[in-house]
Amino acid sequence: MPSESKGKAIVFSAPSGAGKTTIVRHLLENSGLSLGFSVSATTRDPRGVEQDGIDYYFRSIEAFQACIAREELVEWEEVYPGKYYGTLKSELERLWEAGKTVLFDVDVVGGLQLRKALGADALSIFVQPPSMEILRLRLEQRGTESPERLKERMEKASWEWEQSVHFDRILVNDNLQDACNEAIEMVKSHVNKPPLSIEP
Repeated sequence: MPSESKGKAIVFSAPSGAGKTTIVRHLLENSGLSLGFSVSATTRDPRGVEQDGIDYYFRSIEAFQACIAREELVEWEEVYPGKYYGTLKSELERLWEAGKTVLFDVDVVGGLQLRKALGADALSIFVQPPSMEILRLRLEQRGTESPERLKERMEKASWEWEQSVHFDRILVNDNLQDACNEAIEMVKSHVNKPPLSIEP
């Protein structure tokens, strides 16, 4: 898809508990840049007050698989059996046509796929906790994980950490405010660079 790129994108990925979503929200509210948040598609059920088209594009498994077959997704992943997540090409087009830089909050596999698909006009940022020990502590403090689930998350996080070398930038989230400020500078620098994929 690099040749189809019509604008710029910022991709944030991280292990669960690294603070990625908090940083992305801060960027949307405080960067002063024309950023548009990319709403993902998923086959999971809505939670609480989540709304279709705002929080996620909720799709049945059959509808999601049809999107895959029609190549309507920039990236997708079956995170758990029957639980698909992905990015619709139409979502990128909607935001680019509105003059926005597309901002992604995705897991590490999705981030790697987006980096490959979008090429040089996408900046991929890996949000990294100071250490695996601090990441474990943050997840424990949430109080939402069973010991088995925590073990699964930490094993996944170890693999995700190893993938950080494939991202353009690494943002260490030791102090949240400092990390938010650094994220704004990274994003501003990328947004203000001339686009590389200029169509002839």
